[in-house]
Amino acid sequence: MTNLLSIITFLPIVAAGILALFLRGDDAAAQKNAKWLALIATSATFLVSLFLLAGFDPSDTGFQFVEDHAWIMGLRYKMGVDGISILFVMLTTFLMPLTILSCWDVKHRVKEYMIAFLVLEGLMIGVFTALDLILFYLFFEAGLIPMFLIIGIWGGKDRIYASFKFFLYTFIGSVLMLVAMIAMARTAGTTDIEALLAFDFPSDTMRVLGLTVIGGMQTLLFLAFFASFAVKMPMWPVHTWLPDAHVQAPTAGSVVLAAVLLKMGGYGFIRFSLPMFPVASDLMQPFVLWLSAIAIVYTSLVALAQSDMKKLIAYSSVAHMGYVTMGIFAANQQGLDGAIFQMLSHGFISGALFLCVGVIYDRMHTREIDAYGGLVNRMPVYALVFMFFTMANVGLPGTSGFVGEFLTLLGVFRANTWVAFVAATGVILSAGYALWLYRRVTMGALIKESLKTITDMTPREKWIFVPLIAMTLILGVYPRLVTDITGPSVEALLVNFHDALPTEAEASDDLAQAAVSH
Repeated sequence: MTNLLSIITFLPIVAAGILALFLRGDDAAAQKNAKWLALIATSATFLVSLFLLAGFDPSDTGFQFVEDHAWIMGLRYKMGVDGISILFVMLTTFLMPLTILSCWDVKHRVKEYMIAFLVLEGLMIGVFTALDLILFYLFFEAGLIPMFLIIGIWGGKDRIYASFKFFLYTFIGSVLMLVAMIAMARTAGTTDIEALLAFDFPSDTMRVLGLTVIGGMQTLLFLAFFASFAVKMPMWPVHTWLPDAHVQAPTAGSVVLAAVLLKMGGYGFIRFSLPMFPVASDLMQPFVLWLSAIAIVYTSLVALAQSDMKKLIAYSSVAHMGYVTMGIFAANQQGLDGAIFQMLSHGFISGALFLCVGVIYDRMHTREIDAYGGLVNRMPVYALVFMFFTMANVGLPGTSGFVGEFLTLLGVFRANTWVAFVAATGVILSAGYALWLYRRVTMGALIKESLKTITDMTPREKWIFVPLIAMTLILGVYPRLVTDITGPSVEALLVNFHDALPTEAEASDDLAQAAVSH
């Protein structure tokens, strides 16, 4: 089917336009119509994306379903997917109908709420399909706006502070990326990502503002992109916006933020940093690996000290993203396969955990851990679902969480044994904070009077979790569903990456040149 990617990208945005233009009123009937239209649009987008997956050829390591048209001011509207990006498109389209279902009880400005999520879905898909620098940047930055509104309008009592912090952190980092993109376009003479992947950016040692820069232009470009993607992941120590954003965001906002938006940083590292700046990526490898290992241990310890359920899971997300950056910069097959698998797995598991918090928050209107206890006595189905995703988050064998962590640690072990050793302690710490949370919330006697009338999950809530449970189990038992698609593209990326690195003799010459110039 021609223009399949454009259909998937803009179908939710068109639905948002229909909602904005033709749906009037804010009574119960109008609210119901808005929810149904959003659910139908997101479900239709997922169904269309299945055609994309069915027609994809994993053995072809190039971009497929490419659309290339003249756009504005000499720029191109170019879209395509490879074995890496297609799975992130599928993750997005799979989760959005469940996200819409999760906010079925929302009653405040429902039409605008649905519009925000529909626009956000289209922009997120655009990030993963764009094959032009400027097009990528527009989708990447525009995605901030609906999430800013979701947090700022429908969030908690400190929503304004959290929304502005989220926006400023991510926007400031992206400004540096825009400067780097302009420099890349001027140097290579194109904004075509496919052409830039084959372009050899200068990596000769140079002097900038009196400082010697080993890796030259590649290092400067790498650092500019790193500033944007590190904040988006987020990596320690630029992660502080995430816990505030999660705590203040409504449940559906937290689901999308954790499950998809954070993955844009990891996708950016894989799409841009490694293949376009291989020399700089290799030079910065020890720094990124150790930064990731510190993040895993530090944020896991911070998670142990939290009293708010959402904040604990938010710090858990930062720790799990540490495994992702480690796997990416291990720059080997196991590491990269594991990083991609971990991002997809984390999308299902973290989204489900935030939904679990939302289930009891909707009933009790508090996220304080001390407000709960003994829920298994009144909510046995909820306790079972919460336990399943807690175990998956810890990395229990048989769940997708185990496969991602195991592959990344295997890849990192080949790159740096000590980093792998430090990061492995995060597995123990994650068991500590996850099981501590589960015990405090669900186990024990039901003592608190406020909990004695709490009801178990509704049929709608149960059905939301069924697809998430299924994907977590299927990928945990049969990970080849992912690795067979990603493997050839990752292998091709790594071949080009290692071919672009200088030999030992060339590296020694660069160091000697740097010493002389210094």
